[in-house]
Amino acid sequence: MDTNQRSLEQQANANEVAALLPPVDIIEDQDGITLRADLPGVTREGLNIDVNADTLTIEGTVKLGESREIQNVYAEIRVAQFKRSFVLSRDLETGRIDAAMKNGVLTLRIPKHEKAKPRRIPVKAE
Repeated sequence: MDTNQRSLEQQANANEVAALLPPVDIIEDQDGITLRADLPGVTREGLNIDVNADTLTIEGTVKLGESREIQNVYAEIRVAQFKRSFVLSRDLETGRIDAAMKNGVLTLRIPKHEKAKPRRIPVKAE
């Protein structure tokens, strides 16, 4: 590999934005799952949540503002990108996911299908 080709590959790699894995908490109760993801700086407009088959994907982009008063000598970070995917159980109703964003924390509520919820069987005395 010649020096020019190596230099071009290094420049291409430097321009790629590596996705960060946001930390998450997942809580399950009898009615479903609550997923909380920490996405600091991500706005509602920069957030994308997709469900494809049984895979849930969360993507968030933060564009860092540049000050007009300060001139960068060198800058590696211009855009921060978060991405995380989860395989969902078929017991969950992906068509009824509720999403809310507050203070950089995304909260998803994914309910269970009625047939997947635990239920108590009454016993008759004879």
